[in-house]
Amino acid sequence: MTLTNESAAASLDQSLVFKTGHRMKNRFMLAPLTNSQSHADGRLSDEEFQWLTMRAKGQFGLTMTCAAHVQAVGQGFPGQLGIFSDEHLEGHIRLAAAIKAEDSLAVAQLHHAGMRSPEALIGEPPVCPSNDAETGARALSLDEVHRLRDDFIAAAVRAQRAGYDGVEIHGAHGYIVCQFLSGETNQRTDEYGGSLANRQRLLMEIASGVRAHCGPDFLLGVRVSPERFGMQLDEVLNTCQQLIDQDLTDFLDISLWDSFKLPEEATHQHQSLMEHFAQLSLGDVKLTVAGKIRTAAECADVMAAQVDFVTIGRAAILHHDFPARVLADPEFEPVATPVSRDYLLSEGLSPVFVEYMNSWKGFVAQEE
Repeated sequence: MTLTNESAAASLDQSLVFKTGHRMKNRFMLAPLTNSQSHADGRLSDEEFQWLTMRAKGQFGLTMTCAAHVQAVGQGFPGQLGIFSDEHLEGHIRLAAAIKAEDSLAVAQLHHAGMRSPEALIGEPPVCPSNDAETGARALSLDEVHRLRDDFIAAAVRAQRAGYDGVEIHGAHGYIVCQFLSGETNQRTDEYGGSLANRQRLLMEIASGVRAHCGPDFLLGVRVSPERFGMQLDEVLNTCQQLIDQDLTDFLDISLWDSFKLPEEATHQHQSLMEHFAQLSLGDVKLTVAGKIRTAAECADVMAAQVDFVTIGRAAILHHDFPARVLADPEFEPVATPVSRDYLLSEGLSPVFVEYMNSWKGFVAQEE
């Protein structure tokens, strides 16, 4: 059944119940967004707390943290929120409680940058499924792969202890789980490399371990991206279906860069990337997509494509209350960019976050 855009727009205000029993009050999720504004040791800063809780107050039904790294060596950017140590618990407890106090689901994203960890930041060569000359990354030993898996699981347990409703495993954007999935970056010859099933093994073992240690009532999502970094659409669709069939996820978060584009691969250009994922046999697994969803009309277009909820990034930076604005006005469009630094500060970004956004071409107005 295809929704009309009018009914799709109306559905944005409807609650959504996951198979864990968690209720999302509407169909808006805050994307996990890099912001570089926590402490150097991974502890939560007041600035990051302010940024995220403002979005929960702005009526996001699910508020996700930025990528929180599960090993010190997996740090991907300065000022990244960590979840690899119990020293991080105090901040996460504070953050999860404040998000949930706004009737927003609190979810921590679990991340490891792998070969995308800057050596200058982590103080040693980064790690990867296989040696990588371009980045200077070294291959993980089999024991280290097992430790990586266990540290993802331990981070999920830590998130549960902190009071989060759930976690999302970051398997997208060329970070370490994606590096294992990719036939381009994964040249291993053991059980974690070679065939697609072997390349999927790390993700499946992480998800299975989270289920085993956190229980079936802890919300579990997985983020994947179908293009770039050596990812093939058929393989990503297969990975998603395996997660569904093995009951290893409650929602799939598909990062599409552009939710409305056709696939790069010519053999799949009969429909949009979003439509390929909407045609998975989802059962009771929920689907969200991210990528250039900026206006109220585009939110309705996504919902009309049989997607369960929308994930908002750029527009959520511009408007902390983006969901409230869309629900109040079906014609809503975000403020035009570039915007001033003062405007972004008023929307809860710290000066450090504003400076990070200055690296996005055309986003921040250049002062004369």
